[in-house]
Amino acid sequence: MAKSTEKKTPLKKTPAKKVAVKKTPATKKAAVTAAKTAKSSPKTSKVALKKAEKTIEKMDDGTLLALTVAQGMFEKKAEDIRILDMRQLKGASADFFVISHASNDKQVEAISKSLEDEVKKNLNQTPWHREGYENLEWVLTDYIDVVAHVFQKDLRGFYDIEGLWGDAVEVPFEGK
Repeated sequence: MAKSTEKKTPLKKTPAKKVAVKKTPATKKAAVTAAKTAKSSPKTSKVALKKAEKTIEKMDDGTLLALTVAQGMFEKKAEDIRILDMRQLKGASADFFVISHASNDKQVEAISKSLEDEVKKNLNQTPWHREGYENLEWVLTDYIDVVAHVFQKDLRGFYDIEGLWGDAVEVPFEGK
């Protein structure tokens, strides 16, 4: 057996690749603060408030964002607000869909702007993409994990997103 005359060079350590991380600064803290400062009825007890804070702290960022979007819709009297949890479905483009409708184009616009304002105020996030402001028949606001759909009433029935994604789990929402 002949000995190899090649020198073995030590392996170089290469730095780990940097991966982009979606920043959500103090998301849960912002929600707890919002819960404390929210318009609450005089009947709201400290016990109920603490229970709400604990629930918010346990909540993942996507669910919190979906509920905040729904609250923004609720503020401008959106009708039939539904949150669909799409995480268990193959082929879903987002983790959550939040769907509502309004009776006219001015209300569709107001609801869409309200949901963006609510998310910005409470979670300090801006949409990745938005479309539909030209016609105001169906405005889509995309936060990547959560996609909000605000329809005019007749188009909501025509496109039937809830029927299309009928296997999705519905997240209960009651506006505050």
